[in-house]
Amino acid sequence: MEESGQAKTQGRFTLILALVTLVAAFGSSFQYGYNVSVVNSPSEIMKNFYNETYYKRNSEYMSSTVVTLLWSVTVSMFPLGGFIGSLMVAPMVNKCGRKGTLLINNIFSIVPAILMGCSKVAGSFELIIFSRIVVGICAGLSSNVVPMYLGELAPKNLRGAIGVVPQLFITVGILTAQIFGLRIILTSEEGWPILLGLTGIPAALQLLFLPFFPESPRYTLIQKGDEEGARKALKKLRNSDDVEAEVEEIRMEDELERAAGRVSVLKLFATKSLRWQLISIIILMAGQQLSGVNAIYYYADQIYGEAGVNDQDVQYVTVGTGAVNVLITFSAIFIVERLGRRLLILIGFSICCLACIVLTVALSLQDTVAGMPYVSIACVIAYVVGHAIGPSPIPSLIITEIFLQSSRPAAFMVGGTVHWLSNFTVGLIFPFIQEGLGAYSFIIFGVICLLTTIYTYFIVPETKAKTFMEINRIFTKINKVSEVQPEKQELQDFKLSIAL
Repeated sequence: MEESGQAKTQGRFTLILALVTLVAAFGSSFQYGYNVSVVNSPSEIMKNFYNETYYKRNSEYMSSTVVTLLWSVTVSMFPLGGFIGSLMVAPMVNKCGRKGTLLINNIFSIVPAILMGCSKVAGSFELIIFSRIVVGICAGLSSNVVPMYLGELAPKNLRGAIGVVPQLFITVGILTAQIFGLRIILTSEEGWPILLGLTGIPAALQLLFLPFFPESPRYTLIQKGDEEGARKALKKLRNSDDVEAEVEEIRMEDELERAAGRVSVLKLFATKSLRWQLISIIILMAGQQLSGVNAIYYYADQIYGEAGVNDQDVQYVTVGTGAVNVLITFSAIFIVERLGRRLLILIGFSICCLACIVLTVALSLQDTVAGMPYVSIACVIAYVVGHAIGPSPIPSLIITEIFLQSSRPAAFMVGGTVHWLSNFTVGLIFPFIQEGLGAYSFIIFGVICLLTTIYTYFIVPETKAKTFMEINRIFTKINKVSEVQPEKQELQDFKLSIAL
């Protein structure tokens, strides 16, 4: 009875919680999605700008190879920046806090937005390349800090739903870039600098509104030692004075953290009681990117073209696919607390695996069997649906849930690094895989989806509606460390790792 009463008083989706979720996700996660997609539509116009700029300087045009190389650098600078941003996560969130890091991070969006918006007037394609790496740093930080911040603000019964919101806004960002990138809107000689510069607007709004919302109560109590500040933040977030149960849970974690000290990345790898949590986030984050989500989008236009969609209409079909992605991710918010995280990952990766296998068959037979191009389109949409249900939104949520406060920043740093390196790797090598294997390249992605599904089935536990301490105890059993007092075992591991 006490627990259900506690859920009633502390588990409500209050106005303050809704607003801070909106401000954090729109101001940060939206930009990640927007910048992933924004350079796709105006690519040919921008390549032409690169060449014309070079001609004005040197009275000769670049070769097509050099233009392609410069464009590849422009595109790949974004995940490279993301990788750099991931390396900055742990030191920044520990020193500046979760909210503080998000506020500082807006600099990495507003400055490049201005530079990209002015690049045509300045006659400098170098500004675009530099800005892509800076805006990548912004995405690298936000893709890790937003799930961490919102996960620490949310009550346990809403943590899953709120944890999916950042991914929802990433998909909204992708869709917005696709819509603004239509030829009738901003993909034109005059419009593309505006298209690139719009990314600064969400950052400016976040800079304006986020200061009015509280810092993470967990950070406030555990890292700043301000129990009264944490209590005040919880009362504001829950719109209730009855927050003592949550304060007590954070205080228990604080006692463990104080004895354990802050966990560095090296300590994370050396600690036996965190072993399977670490392996799980590496596999889930690698599986998320190496499962071919970016390759599917890359290949989609060609698939639509081969199905008879004319060049002018391909852009509208792409927008339709982006809309499906948004709708399915939105639905995940409502089902993640019903079905759980584990089941959504299993369903999502299974759908992606099946879609990759059928797509391989359809692409192989499309010249000999009538109707196969339409099967290919169905596979692309099925893959997008599968990835949006689980593999896209759930891994970041799981990182928040399976690590305690002291190890969470280092865990996000590892997860983010794996995410961006995998993203960069797929972008770099997929064109070569496609050239060498053709239709059969999707078999590789299908195998990765299958292996991730098998790992999840046997290792990853359900974390739905559990406190961070309860989840920690589940992993104590998986890691085969002391069941009675897992915290003490973790401390022994820390001492051993220091001695080593």
